[in-house]
Amino acid sequence: MTLALSGRRAVLAGAATLLAAPSVVLGQAKPKVTYAYLLDPAYDAVVWAIRNGKVRSDLIDVEATGMNIPTLLQVTATRQYDVVMTAVIGVPAALSRGLDLRILSAALHASANGEGGGVWVNKDSALKDPAALKGKTLGSYGLRSTGYMFVREALNKKFGLNMALEGGDVRQVEIAAPNLPASLSTNRVDAATLIHSQAFRARSSGEYVNICETGTILNEIHGRLVSAVNVGYADRLTARAAEFREFNRMLKASIDYALANRREVFGAVGTQANIDPAFFDWWFDRTTEVPAIFGPAQAQAVTRAWEIGLAFGMIQGAPQVDSVTWDHTLRG
Repeated sequence: MTLALSGRRAVLAGAATLLAAPSVVLGQAKPKVTYAYLLDPAYDAVVWAIRNGKVRSDLIDVEATGMNIPTLLQVTATRQYDVVMTAVIGVPAALSRGLDLRILSAALHASANGEGGGVWVNKDSALKDPAALKGKTLGSYGLRSTGYMFVREALNKKFGLNMALEGGDVRQVEIAAPNLPASLSTNRVDAATLIHSQAFRARSSGEYVNICETGTILNEIHGRLVSAVNVGYADRLTARAAEFREFNRMLKASIDYALANRREVFGAVGTQANIDPAFFDWWFDRTTEVPAIFGPAQAQAVTRAWEIGLAFGMIQGAPQVDSVTWDHTLRG
């Protein structure tokens, strides 16, 4: 699952706005760390143990709020939250605007299985070979998103397609994520990249066919890439170091709880989101890891993503990853 740099999508894109987003406060007596994350059923599972009191702290309370991509971008710029989940290529862009961010952990790290980044067509489509996308129309949840940048990279490297957004081999159009399946069904587009919950439903329904698993290609070329990170602001991290160390511990404990108690967590979130709990097993096992740490493997993956962003002109520069990593982040 990948995140968008622009207001995309992503996945997750048909998500509710900030006003409709779920929020939880665990008590009021202790200092509070506020966390803005991408509103999506999979990440609701990540924070479920915090939200439901399974992971607690004597030091801090955590207020976790899910929101869509445009709102995440807005609150990052306005510093309304202490920790924000943001696109990997959003970090250099934010630094260039004077936001002194530090990486606390990797939020979305591609799975070794490489699923989740498919290129989908109708089951009766004549389009079978990804190379045949030349001259065709490809729909995306966000043309300037990190996740779609990875799709472009795979199609370019594996099939030789010029994936420039303007003047390339493929006509690429941005469509609101909830409308992508309908755009495929009505032949508004020849192929589409689907958000993860849509991909799960597409593979289950049999109405669509995945002609290219771009994550598998990228794993072979670059290794597993990180698409999103959790970031904080340097001045707050310095002033409240103990609180943010505790936040990092709690987030790691929350994802560990979810994976150790799948029936409980995935069942509850699946009911809330009206999605088969099997989606979460597929998502966590086949598409995406949520490390909640930032060790050497994650640092290398972020550096590689920035190199791809530079090559595509998505960012104009990138720092050394160590220079923007918080000194007290969990390394393993």
